Amino acid sequence: MKLKNIVKMQHGTYISRYNLTYETADGGKKVYEMISRDSNMKTRGDLVSHPVDAVVLIMEDESGEHILLNKEFRMATGRYVYNFPAGLIDPGETPDESARRELKEETGLEILGIYDVIGESYSAVGFSNEKNVCIVGKAGGEFKPSTSVVEEIQAGWYTKEEVRALLKREPFAARTQAYCYLWSKK
Repeated sequence: MKLKNIVKMQHGTYISRYNLTYETADGGKKVYEMISRDSNMKTRGDLVSHPVDAVVLIMEDESGEHILLNKEFRMATGRYVYNFPAGLIDPGETPDESARRELKEETGLEILGIYDVIGESYSAVGFSNEKNVCIVGKAGGEFKPSTSVVEEIQAGWYTKEEVRALLKREPFAARTQAYCYLWSKK
């Protein structure tokens, strides 16, 4: 497919909605709706080459026997969903700095060690170009309520058995569900 143009349809506080017009392989036209954190996209380069927007934290406890999950009210679903702690990278922050800040804000915990950074991935590739990196490590400390008044988060440590049970009965974010399924099978 060949991108023909990008038209901003609506500008919001955190996201903008665009129509992308593509020429299909048979010479037809496809208009695709998408959202982006970039409020000024105009070219294919803007679409594909923007910086990473957010971090996702995949944390185990010091024993390695528990994984950290947030049970968070997600407004777009109207319900609580299990997810890894995550958040936007603030201007001037590195992903590591953002991960430390977000973990503290959402759970009260501290990162004890970062063991891996999984490269760029897309949050919702079907309708957004938002990119994340996953920070993998160990966390510790005492849980504290989220510092945000607009987020309802219940953070907790879960064993493999508890995760397997949650996967059968509770809604998850897709990335968290896939990782937790594999983690709980080890």
